[in-house]
Amino acid sequence: MFTKEQILKALTRVIHPEKGKDIVSLGMISEIESGPEGISVSISPEKSNDPFISSIKSNVARTLKEVLGADTVIKNINVVPRVQVPKFEEKTEDILPGVKNIVAISSGKGGVGKTTIAVNLAIALARKGLATGLLDADVYGPSVPKMFDAESFRPEVYRANNIDYIVPLFKYGVKVLSTGFFVDPGDAVVWRGPMASSFLKQLITQGEWGRLDYLLFDLPPGTSDIHLTLVQEVPVTGAIIVSTPQEVALADAVKGISMFRSEKINVPVLGLVENMSWFTPAELPGNRYYIFGREGCITLSKKMGVPLLGQIPLVQSICEGSDNGHPAALDDSETGKAFMDLAGQVVEKVEKRNREIQPTRRVEMNK
Repeated sequence: MFTKEQILKALTRVIHPEKGKDIVSLGMISEIESGPEGISVSISPEKSNDPFISSIKSNVARTLKEVLGADTVIKNINVVPRVQVPKFEEKTEDILPGVKNIVAISSGKGGVGKTTIAVNLAIALARKGLATGLLDADVYGPSVPKMFDAESFRPEVYRANNIDYIVPLFKYGVKVLSTGFFVDPGDAVVWRGPMASSFLKQLITQGEWGRLDYLLFDLPPGTSDIHLTLVQEVPVTGAIIVSTPQEVALADAVKGISMFRSEKINVPVLGLVENMSWFTPAELPGNRYYIFGREGCITLSKKMGVPLLGQIPLVQSICEGSDNGHPAALDDSETGKAFMDLAGQVVEKVEKRNREIQPTRRVEMNK
């Protein structure tokens, strides 16, 4: 097994054809692992479309065998997009002092339309006159930029009090930050848990959020390091669980509810949102087809003692609006009204929670 220093020294022999410098001094080596199964190297090119990356990968494998021995096992050579973000700097003052309510939007599994709900809920809250922010915490699959028609947006960064601050996108009345604003849409974000958590902390602490009535967090599906990072960094007012009526989705929704309600995390669950409750074709607006099952979240809400905040139908306009950057909540249609009603329910439940329950504390976990 080789040390990181031995591997880095070997890689100084790999020269970038265009820049004429070795890939180590150029900062292109983002991660190295060496174990019984072999060596893994992650390369982060300065440009996502670097035309020389294939030849560099071949040179890395060849050079490691030449320097370290022909029997050296090369497990993986990965290309990881370089995310251009400001330097992470710890802030000494309170985190998010101007934010009144922090709401986590979560789902037990992927594919239930959690981000669609988060985006439309944020816009609906803003339309009600509430200062609203949305942080896309789904760092591995950020789709919020597409829904805001902002895939090419790159945040401005300014320095104040020795801290780099990131200026969110402001669109449709909502302040928005996302991992997707820092990478090209076609790039895959390949991060280990600590890297993803560190980046989320930056978006929380260095985002210029200002004064907000609501800051929504669109979390990754399931339960992960990102969820723990959120509850450790900020006091979460409450969580909303999104599910379809389908049995397999409901089973995972139970896990999400249980996670937030667990003794260590102890975040109030504001309620359930049933997405894709029924299908209504545009040509037959009065018809409902329950293709994922019927009233599954109603049954679950009674079983778990969690309010049902709303039922959102599966209609073509919601799907098209998400794809073309014009979310349904912007329009005074039936679907737009459904999201406005959902926003009203969320405000009601948050106000009730704040009257009856003490403010949530940040979670402290022993290592």
